[in-house]
Amino acid sequence: MAGTKQIVMPMFLLVLLFLFTSSRAEQPPFSIKQHLSTVTRYSAANDGRNSNIAPAPDGCVPIHLNLVARHGTRDPTKKRIRELNNLESQLDMLIRGAVGNDSSLRKAPSWFKGWKSPWRGKVKGGELIPEGEEELYYLGIRTRKLFSDLFSDDYSSEVYTIKATQVPRASASAVAFGMGLFSGRGSLGSDRRRAFSVISESRASDTMLRFFDCCQKYEDYRKNQEPAVDKLKEPVLDDITKSFTERYGLNFTRLHISSLWFLCKQEASLLNITNQACGLFSPSEVVLLEWTDDVELFILKGYGNSLNYKMGIPLLEDVIQSMKQAIKAKEEKLVLGSYEKARLRFAHAETVVPFTCLLGLFLEGPDVGQTLREQPLQLPPQPPATRIWKGSTVAPFAGNNMLVLYSCPANLSDKYFVRVLHNEEPITMPGCDNSDFCSFKVFMENIVAPHLEHDFDTLCTVDGEEPVLEPESNADARLRSEL
Repeated sequence: MAGTKQIVMPMFLLVLLFLFTSSRAEQPPFSIKQHLSTVTRYSAANDGRNSNIAPAPDGCVPIHLNLVARHGTRDPTKKRIRELNNLESQLDMLIRGAVGNDSSLRKAPSWFKGWKSPWRGKVKGGELIPEGEEELYYLGIRTRKLFSDLFSDDYSSEVYTIKATQVPRASASAVAFGMGLFSGRGSLGSDRRRAFSVISESRASDTMLRFFDCCQKYEDYRKNQEPAVDKLKEPVLDDITKSFTERYGLNFTRLHISSLWFLCKQEASLLNITNQACGLFSPSEVVLLEWTDDVELFILKGYGNSLNYKMGIPLLEDVIQSMKQAIKAKEEKLVLGSYEKARLRFAHAETVVPFTCLLGLFLEGPDVGQTLREQPLQLPPQPPATRIWKGSTVAPFAGNNMLVLYSCPANLSDKYFVRVLHNEEPITMPGCDNSDFCSFKVFMENIVAPHLEHDFDTLCTVDGEEPVLEPESNADARLRSEL
């Protein structure tokens, strides 16, 4: 009997060990490259997935495509390069402050001493890097493969309209995409490249792709909200500052943590380095810092205020106009090559995020009604709570929304349908009964029409307007309920 117990207990422990290791095996290893908010590379955001779209219902064929894409991975802007240059002296001062304290010097990261910013000496900032060009180039190739019928015509600027902002990284992204889209379709060089047109509006008047620069009311709102956003971040930064001081024996400040987190994002995304600045942070600290970035995105560009996305109405109107023209061309049976089949736009996170909100994506339950009533939503919950709003998903580098218009002549209720792809993956639309394939009529009534009640000039005029509502934080809601 005793011998039996000796056999059963080890077997029991082996079963427990198997179950524990199996549960851990189901969870993918933590990858910091997927937690960099809007600095996340497109490949990391998609986790290596390629476009895999279920076929449209029988008899439905795509007749028009709208694309709104963010530029590819870029260098830090001039302002951020200066911040990284300043970090050199800050790290040097931290090390100098620990001289004479052998314990602190032993704990201090060795790379702090003599560290130089990789971007020191760069005259220009924000330029598209080679990997950013590749993101858009291969996106162009995949788009043509995915919608081969739409891109079967010979190139014409009237059939394939390509627009970009005047910012170099956006126009360069448009060129890279076009090179992929039309590769092998021309007569230039051994690769049979072809020339194509990219249209840009003046920055001062580009209300379609740079509406955030043309809306004075938004400029005022953003300036007023930035201190409040910084205040929201402080508790997280303070906790990590305290942990860093204990862990590395140096007198870190909140500013040090903020700059080191920014350096981590740049190193991981642009240089593929994760064992230096990123190596300072634990996974739990990373997800908290990611949350602070996502909250900032939410408040200043997303659902935190209806003005953030309603000022993008000119872009939404342009998308709808192109769809209606495509429907008209189909109804009138125009010959191929005489009407537009795709309208392709390349801009910024400040463009893609509001447009995503106009479509009602990344909302849950009652949030849909609140946005249509122009009510601010509660902030995304802090980790470890799960949230649907993540900058790495909503607007990574090269992030994009495709709206594909389908003709379904066999359907009796509506001959035209819209499918939305976010980062090349079908995404459900709460305004369309959580379907990714939506009747054009329902799409217009439930998603588009409520926004078109507004006018860009009226929305963005400061004088005589009511004050902009501030988003309510979870803490504010709790406090209000206690009063």
